[in-house]
Amino acid sequence: MTTNHQPRYAVYYALPRESALWSMAQTWLGRDCENGARLPQPALEGWTQAEIAEVTESPRRYGFHATLKAPFPLAPGISRGELRDAVAAFAAAQQPFQAAPLTVSAIGPFLALTLSEPTPAMAALATAAVTDLDPLRAPLAEADIQRRLGNGLSSRQEELLRAWGYPYVLEEFRFHMTLTGPLAQPEKRARLQSALAAHFKAALEQPVPVQEVCLYSQDNREAPFFLAERFRFAAAATTEQGQAKS
Repeated sequence: MTTNHQPRYAVYYALPRESALWSMAQTWLGRDCENGARLPQPALEGWTQAEIAEVTESPRRYGFHATLKAPFPLAPGISRGELRDAVAAFAAAQQPFQAAPLTVSAIGPFLALTLSEPTPAMAALATAAVTDLDPLRAPLAEADIQRRLGNGLSSRQEELLRAWGYPYVLEEFRFHMTLTGPLAQPEKRARLQSALAAHFKAALEQPVPVQEVCLYSQDNREAPFFLAERFRFAAAATTEQGQAKS
């Protein structure tokens, strides 16, 4: 049985550290998820700093990312070192690719960066992360299952939740990098979507490089997530080594 005091881990996609969008998105959320530093959030016309801090409170705690394998406590008998080795081996088996450019979209009441067109390689990466790394995951506690069921899942999503610990996997997967918490008022949500599209415009024009996955960690359910380590795909690491020698 899991408790709120156990560490949790997640396998996420994060943009390259050197990319302009990574820097802009972390600043928007107001926290550097690699070192925990609070960052001054940008000004948006028509929005106060207090409003921006409020709408980013939830994603700020998780750190900027796209979910591949959702947060989980470790299975009994699995150490953090074994988890790290498994994620490193998983990454070493992957091939780099480019995903479609991102766009600011509404997903229900939330705003997020989503792919501007389908990228099958991204869906395949997420499916592989969910299935290949599942032996590392502790079973969901019944309280977590009931909490998720209260969100109005379909029968298929409930099946996925019970099988894989998260309802939005396999064919239900949709790549997204969350920018806000829930915005209940459609007019307010549309207004912020327009403002964020303008704010991020220059950084959203390029395809998204996918050449690593990241291990995020959380000390307990009340703590923020940190990006603990990046794991390069084998081909990407080999290319970099060759360039360094030339």
